[in-house]
Amino acid sequence: MEETNFYEFRERLIPKGEQHDPLTEKVIGAAIEVHSRLGAGLTESMYELALCREFELRGIAFARQVPVPVEYKGVPIGDIRIDLLVEGKLIVELKACEVLNDVHRCQCITYLKATGHRVALLINFNVALLKDGIRRVVVS
Repeated sequence: MEETNFYEFRERLIPKGEQHDPLTEKVIGAAIEVHSRLGAGLTESMYELALCREFELRGIAFARQVPVPVEYKGVPIGDIRIDLLVEGKLIVELKACEVLNDVHRCQCITYLKATGHRVALLINFNVALLKDGIRRVVVS
C-alpha cells in the first residue's frame, strides 16, 4: 500500500487564508492509521468502531451517533444522527462507498447548519489511498 505524505496532503486540505486546524489534523492522522491497517472493503460501521478505538488510544474526545433534532417551521420532525462529534466541535461523517458525491457534501452542510458547527470532515474509507477519500466541508 502506498504511503500518504500527510503533511503535503494537509496543505491541500486547508485552503489558503484559513488557519491550520490541529484537531482536523489529529482526526485525519487517526483515520489514516485505521485505513492503513484495515484497507478498503469493510462496512461503514466497522470503520466507525475502528476509528473510535483509535481516538481512544490517542486520547481524542468524541461522541458516536449524536442525535440532533430537526424542525420544520417550528415543528420537530425527527432527529438526524452525526456519525462522530470530535471534541464537541468537529463533525466527522464516515462513508464506505464507491465515490463521494454532492449529496454526501450536502449532508455534511445540513449537519453543520443544524448544529451551528463550522467544520466537518467527510471520510470515505472505500478508496485505495485515504487521501483521495477525505473532504473538508466548511460553512460560514
